[in-house]
Amino acid sequence: MARRRFTGWVLTAAWLAAASPVHGYLKMGTQVGTDTVALAWKTTPVRYMISDGGVPGVSVDQFRDAVGRAFATWQAVPTSSIAFQFAGVSGAQPLDEDGVSVLGFLSRPDLDRVLASTSFLIDTRTGEILESDVFFNSAFAWSVDPSGESGRFDLESIALHEIGHVHGLGHSALGETELSGGGGRRLIAAGAVMFPIAYIAGTTIGRTLMADDIAGTSDLYPDAAFRQSTGSIQGRVRKGGAGVYGAHVVALDLRSGALVGNFSLDDDGRFVIAGLSPGAYVVRAEPLDDGDVESFLDDPGPVDLDFKVAIHPQLVVVPAGGAPPSIDVEVQPK
Repeated sequence: MARRRFTGWVLTAAWLAAASPVHGYLKMGTQVGTDTVALAWKTTPVRYMISDGGVPGVSVDQFRDAVGRAFATWQAVPTSSIAFQFAGVSGAQPLDEDGVSVLGFLSRPDLDRVLASTSFLIDTRTGEILESDVFFNSAFAWSVDPSGESGRFDLESIALHEIGHVHGLGHSALGETELSGGGGRRLIAAGAVMFPIAYIAGTTIGRTLMADDIAGTSDLYPDAAFRQSTGSIQGRVRKGGAGVYGAHVVALDLRSGALVGNFSLDDDGRFVIAGLSPGAYVVRAEPLDDGDVESFLDDPGPVDLDFKVAIHPQLVVVPAGGAPPSIDVEVQPK
């Protein structure tokens, strides 16, 4: 059986593992012949273990409980069938290629902008995930306090992001940042747990899944009714008659205010946003400039950042179980 390991360093500096365009977010994927196959577990529940070492402020039992709450949050999504099972405490370490999915702490002071990392062992013929490990960088200070602790990163929030990767999700671009000292970026607001830049230490904002996250896990692991109860928007982003590669396209639900996004990742500027509740949507296209492009796309190619934000001039009405006619979103150079 052919196997390959992916590694995705995420948060603060925010690097991303191999990814492919999908419906409403990014899936991680692998190339099989001429096709890109999404990474996913073929059988559930997904069994995981934790390493037997804690860090200052977080005991092994506290680590187990915080990680367990994060797994439970993903499992509780009503339109997703993904399930997880705690299999015990182990002396194994994350990143060991042993067929066991392990979460634990490793000291990586050299990765001074990386809070955590998720890696995979996969079957490259099918995209099946065989093992998924997560390490949390013990070079940072961590907390499991229900309200957060100043100067310490919230373990449950970061675990929630990483577990999104564990079951095959890539990064969302639904967030707003600003440049900060030292060449990094500071997160102002995020519309998805899977946005690749973390909130500052001391906050617990990232413990709640948002519409984009829910669309992602539901599309990867749909329950019986998901396809029939949701719809999609498809179309192209165009500039001067040509397709725009790498535009971030967002659908805003006028009823709930929920945001779900995707990218135009071919030369014709085509995109699909799925997992949408039926209703009327505003669709906008924007350049991918709230972080390094590599934060969102592993192999970004010729991403076009030279255009202004544009809104499709008409509301798009999404039916249950289907899609309206394809739309074109026209953008102008900056």
